[in-house]
Amino acid sequence: MNQVAPELDTRELFTKKQLKKLIFPLVIEQFLAVSMGMTDTLMVASVGEAAVSGVSIVDTINVLLIGLFGAMAAGGSVVAAQYIGRRDDKNVSKAAGQLFLAVGGLSIVLMAVTLIFNESLLRLIYGNINQDVMKNARIYFYLSSLSYPFLAFYNSAAALFRSVGNSGISMRVSLIANIVNIVGNVIFIFGLQMGVAGSGISTLISRIFCAVIILILLHKHAGLSVDFTLKMDKGMLRKILYIGVPNGVENSIFQLGKLLLSSLISSFGTIAIAANAVASTICGLETIPATAIGIAMVTVVGQCVGAGELDQAKKYMGKLLKTAYIWLIVLNLSIIPFLTLITNLFQLSPETSALAVKLMLYHSICCMLIHPLAFCLTNGLRAAGDVRFTMVVSVCSMWICRIVLAYVLSLHFGLGLMGIWIAMTIDWLVRAIFFSNRVLRGKWRKFAGMALR
Repeated sequence: MNQVAPELDTRELFTKKQLKKLIFPLVIEQFLAVSMGMTDTLMVASVGEAAVSGVSIVDTINVLLIGLFGAMAAGGSVVAAQYIGRRDDKNVSKAAGQLFLAVGGLSIVLMAVTLIFNESLLRLIYGNINQDVMKNARIYFYLSSLSYPFLAFYNSAAALFRSVGNSGISMRVSLIANIVNIVGNVIFIFGLQMGVAGSGISTLISRIFCAVIILILLHKHAGLSVDFTLKMDKGMLRKILYIGVPNGVENSIFQLGKLLLSSLISSFGTIAIAANAVASTICGLETIPATAIGIAMVTVVGQCVGAGELDQAKKYMGKLLKTAYIWLIVLNLSIIPFLTLITNLFQLSPETSALAVKLMLYHSICCMLIHPLAFCLTNGLRAAGDVRFTMVVSVCSMWICRIVLAYVLSLHFGLGLMGIWIAMTIDWLVRAIFFSNRVLRGKWRKFAGMALR
């Protein structure tokens, strides 16, 4: 099962070749994930700014809800990776089965709630926004809700493949899903003139496809067995929840804060909503390498901790962090000269386009300086089992820096949307300071392997 097994008796658990084999598919997969959202936004933009805004505000809610079962998937992958490091195949299989049971139940509950309270949730969060924006948001939210269980199963299966060091499978499935999504957009948006509904339908179809294909591949994969069952194993679930709950709380509060900010942004008008939507989409490209390397840290650090190799875990955190910085610097310096050209693809008004470019330039600079320390290291700490510290720091930083400061800068100092983005990067800085200090001082070591105890 364990792809790194031949290296377990040598000095290093992961060779350079194995790290490259793990990371490169993750980079491509993250690019495909961002490009899918970017493609949807580009194609929906042909319908108008109200459509772009409607999709944007729903996606903000989707990230919050999807993050709940995403946290469970992360918990399951950490537990599986640590058992892999211990060469405990039986418990790897149990952990995988309990993971699917947990995310399946949670995603179905979330789907039911959002289908029933569709408009009520939108009005609770965004109030009396433009009627055209609300109409588009309701349609897209309904179709997105139907995809939750399929996305949950896909994320869980992909996380399990990564935990054994095989990130190539989810990359290939994601590539085909992107093609399905693009073809669906062309058919439903342009061919059948279905607007936002067309985008939602093509996204739903692509997520169903992803889930079915990756579950078939998981069933056939000789190196990773899954104990599929409807019976709860309280002991194993407790281990998954030890990682998943703090991660879920952290992610949910983080995304709830973003929802509050999204509501604040909506009060600035359609120009601000559209500029924020486009800038956020493109800025997702700028963080792809760091996001991919952060995911890789779960596998690498998790297996090191499971094997009892804490010094190697720290060494790989530093090595992967350095790699993330190099990639981000190269990528962002390559993107900056073309920001205006890229923004013009979205067919925005001149005022909206200018604001989006300003936001993206600021983001690129901060991304190269701070982002990896703030978001790569936290995955390393979680994979080691130091989940409560990352949760407390992230939650406090989110509310004090990103939320409170955003209102102060945007309203009191009159910086508007730019004030919200400045507050966001100050939140990054605070996280970077705390997480880097935690790793350097070694306090994470006493929590290493706690999830399996």
